Amino acid sequence: MSDSKKSEKIFEALSSTPRRLILSYLSETSLTSGEIADKFDMSRPALTKHLKLLESAGLVESIKKGQYVHYSVTEDNLVNTLVNFAANFCPQGSPLKKESKRLANDSEDL
Repeated sequence: MSDSKKSEKIFEALSSTPRRLILSYLSETSLTSGEIADKFDMSRPALTKHLKLLESAGLVESIKKGQYVHYSVTEDNLVNTLVNFAANFCPQGSPLKKESKRLANDSEDL
């Protein structure tokens, strides 16, 4: 894929508030699509579309664990680093990052 096509996919992915919020939720932990859906007021098909777009842009990766697919931000991605940094100042993203960190800590305690 050419750099310009890749850039277009990234900008398309980041142009949507729900997708930026999904990235904030995934900033500290991996979640299943069901866990992500519980956080948003949107249909499962709409969420699936958002996740596929994030994945095709290289911002999110999915790993099948048993019967569930877990989504997480792609490690070592400059765009994700910038989005994660910007979420600290975003009125919507900051609380989601805090909840993501809490979820990550809760899963470590299990």
